[in-house]
Amino acid sequence: MANAWKREKQSQIFSNRNLLLIFPISLFLIFFFFLSSSRNSIPNPNFINQFSTQTLSIFTSFNPYDCLKSPQSYPVIANVVEGVRYPFLYSIADLGSLPDKPHKNIVRMMKGKPFRKPDISVTIQEVLEKMKSKNDDGYVVDVGANVGVATFAASAMGFRVLAFEPVFENLQRICDGIFFNRVGDKVTVFEAAASDRHGNITFHKLVGRLDNSAVSAAGAKLAFKSNEEIELQVRSIPLNEVIPDSVRVHLIKIDVQGWEYHVLKGASKILSRKGGEAPYLIYEEDERLLQASNSSAKEIRDFLSSMGYKHCSQHGTDAHCTKEG
Repeated sequence: MANAWKREKQSQIFSNRNLLLIFPISLFLIFFFFLSSSRNSIPNPNFINQFSTQTLSIFTSFNPYDCLKSPQSYPVIANVVEGVRYPFLYSIADLGSLPDKPHKNIVRMMKGKPFRKPDISVTIQEVLEKMKSKNDDGYVVDVGANVGVATFAASAMGFRVLAFEPVFENLQRICDGIFFNRVGDKVTVFEAAASDRHGNITFHKLVGRLDNSAVSAAGAKLAFKSNEEIELQVRSIPLNEVIPDSVRVHLIKIDVQGWEYHVLKGASKILSRKGGEAPYLIYEEDERLLQASNSSAKEIRDFLSSMGYKHCSQHGTDAHCTKEG
């Protein structure tokens, strides 16, 4: 789900030379601010892992990712997101090419602006707004969580979230966000790629564009052919084996760069639930990425139809599907 960032003309003050000077000063000020704040209000060190008793008892077969044991990412560049009804912060993993071409959100932050809102965060909150009365007895599932913009958009509304992400650098940023947003009791993270089988799977990490990392090597480099690609083995788990029948799922969001069909097949038991018990689906339906993973939009729609999802609509490159018209 690529975010449509608008080009912003840099003023003279944000020349490459000035950015080189301003950036380390800004980092120091941010660090000093958080250090001063922490002296005045020291949070519970176990807050980040305050999973509810219910969550721990349900998911004992797959241990969640432990943010307290995760090495701290650095530097930490985090900010609040603009223009969402339920505000949240997130930490970015791709910083751009420093100091010449920093990430656009870094430039925005140095101008005193919040991070530009990712489209998916607005979509998630709009869909979940209609389900707020149900947020005490179910979960939002975020597959391909990246740095957590969908996860934190949902948890900011009070929903519990199961986030699946195989890239270590992204996991670190999710842990940052869990702390910054104080949602350790709402968010459970799994270091894994959701798929249709349990085991290990070859994954291709794209340096400098971690959001485009994918199972398919062709899919990972489809839009960024010059970026370095790192091949690694990650754990793969079907959602069927993680989420028991007793757990209600309100929404499943899937953004896995062409691997969507395999994720959906691995969630067949959840998708086969009847009527109002079946989750709302949001998944990326980019034909080029799907073909790079040897699947297609038609194959996905046919599969979903067999699961009872007869109502699908297109929203940009995303598809929204429900069993209720």
